[in-house]
Amino acid sequence: MRTLTILPVPGRDADGPASSLGWFPLVGLLLGGIVILALRALGTLSVQLPPDMVALFVLVAGTFLTRAFHLDGLADWADGWWGGYDRGRILSIMKDSHIGTFGVIALVLALLGKWTCYAHLLSGGNYAWIPLSFVLSRMGMVDVAVAHPYARAESGTAARFVQDARPRHEWLAISLTAAILLLWPELPLTHAAMGLLLALLVARLFGMRCHRRIGGVTGDILGAGNEFIELTALTLGVLLQAAPTA
Repeated sequence: MRTLTILPVPGRDADGPASSLGWFPLVGLLLGGIVILALRALGTLSVQLPPDMVALFVLVAGTFLTRAFHLDGLADWADGWWGGYDRGRILSIMKDSHIGTFGVIALVLALLGKWTCYAHLLSGGNYAWIPLSFVLSRMGMVDVAVAHPYARAESGTAARFVQDARPRHEWLAISLTAAILLLWPELPLTHAAMGLLLALLVARLFGMRCHRRIGGVTGDILGAGNEFIELTALTLGVLLQAAPTA
């Protein structure tokens, strides 16, 4: 909760941060739940807001609740990935706190993509894939952390998350995500399976590509992966909504 959100949680920090990995989907569920409650509160207003305006509210709420943590990782990843030509340079650029052209472009495209998906889902009255995108993307981060080594020789923000990540953390994350999908009201089983498998596929392909190029993953790559998977899940929701029913 402290790592992935701005929400205050009392108590001491865990001795091993990686022990929290398996529970990441529950954090996603909480974030999605807060957004849905806020949407329902908006629905009680005497003035009916247009879907694109409500979509902007969802986008701002999700960004605020996560303090743009994953978006920052996406920007750093984009700057390093497209601005560096070898492993050392890519890692150096990603560590730089300044944002470059590629980072700005990545942020604009990601935010525009999510806003568009939110607007389409809300216009169709289909809220489900908004909170589910939060759940699936957090599960995907666990896969990236478990399946690949930490790329930097020196320690970094996500070093202990990645270095201590174990298969049991991923199995817990996948099990919790599957349970959430299966128990979600009126979500067809085929749609649930498609969401789970697609999120895992994107996580695995993205992690493999990063591993091949820089020898592993970093905290920025985990954040970027979260954004890619979240947008993928939202896009799936839009496509399923647009698909003709039998």
